[in-house]
Amino acid sequence: MAITDWPVEERPREKLLIRGSASLSDAELLAIFLRTGIRGLTAVDLARELLREFGGLRHLLNAQRAEFCRQKGLGDAKYALLQAVLEMGRRHLYETLSRGQALGSPAETRQYLVAQLRDIEHEVFSALFLDQRHRVISYEQLFTGTIDGASVHPREVVKKAMAYNAAAVIFAHNHPSGVAEPSQADERITRRLKDALALIDVRVLDHFIVGDEVVSFAERGML
Repeated sequence: MAITDWPVEERPREKLLIRGSASLSDAELLAIFLRTGIRGLTAVDLARELLREFGGLRHLLNAQRAEFCRQKGLGDAKYALLQAVLEMGRRHLYETLSRGQALGSPAETRQYLVAQLRDIEHEVFSALFLDQRHRVISYEQLFTGTIDGASVHPREVVKKAMAYNAAAVIFAHNHPSGVAEPSQADERITRRLKDALALIDVRVLDHFIVGDEVVSFAERGML
């Protein structure tokens, strides 16, 4: 049965317009992106097959071009469209934390850092530099390393904070393994950074570790 023959409230696009995007399943959202199915499969059926093939929405969205394009119903046009959609999402998140704006909710900050770091295959250590009113001055990826770790140099972080005349900072780094649990090394470098920045009166507000989940040092009382 074609999607146009479904009850109106069950069609993905109409369902989104009536109930909002959060009411849709991953397959329904993907079906709207696909727009059409292929012979013998509606867009929703095709979406379900693709999700099974890739092992979920996140893996599909992060697939390399060659892997993405060789799947039935996809191709370079769909890949280009997907990359444009993902980049618009990243830019939208950045605008919520753009220079001169005060930080909104902790959830917005977490969401932004996840978008920046979660799918990088090597370890990256980054920082949000803030002014006295906790308005964003800059976001920077400061250090990169292998999949096993990144070399973080407190002196360089202090120099950056002074250059921005920052009053506070939020650190974040990713664990490419997906396990977000802080290691002893993570705890040690956080203490070293906090002590070094305290010498120039810069507060460390939080340190997020981004994996399949996100761990906040502040929420765990580790600062």
